[in-house]
Amino acid sequence: MQTFKDQYPIHTDITVAWADMDALQHVNNVVYLRYFEIARIDFLNKINLFDTITPSGIGPVISENNVRYKRPVTFPDTLTVGVTITDIKEDRFMMNYTVFSHAQNAITTTGNSKVVMFDFTTGQKALITEPLLSALTTHAQPNN
Repeated sequence: MQTFKDQYPIHTDITVAWADMDALQHVNNVVYLRYFEIARIDFLNKINLFDTITPSGIGPVISENNVRYKRPVTFPDTLTVGVTITDIKEDRFMMNYTVFSHAQNAITTTGNSKVVMFDFTTGQKALITEPLLSALTTHAQPNN
């Protein structure tokens, strides 16, 4: 576990809730998007993004999500979601998620979200600000 957390300095622990499971007795596929959202918001909080944006300013929106299920997860469990950044462009970047199950001691799920900066006043894409670019670059990994 420590090796996983060392590999993903920005990570979020999530407790699997009974309600996350479906009739087949494993975490429902759509719940992983919520887990990704929790990890994404935690990451953005840790790099202080929300200190610099307002609802009428420039902020991140998701234009695409992808999930790859490797192993089913069941209650009870705690998951650690590691986040990395790749593919930084002038107005977008990719957030990559790796989900580690404490109960299974294994990676169960991977995924990514394309994050686009958006100007909520004009309704148009916007450029990544310099402070955000600097924070993202700090946590960026080379594209695979």
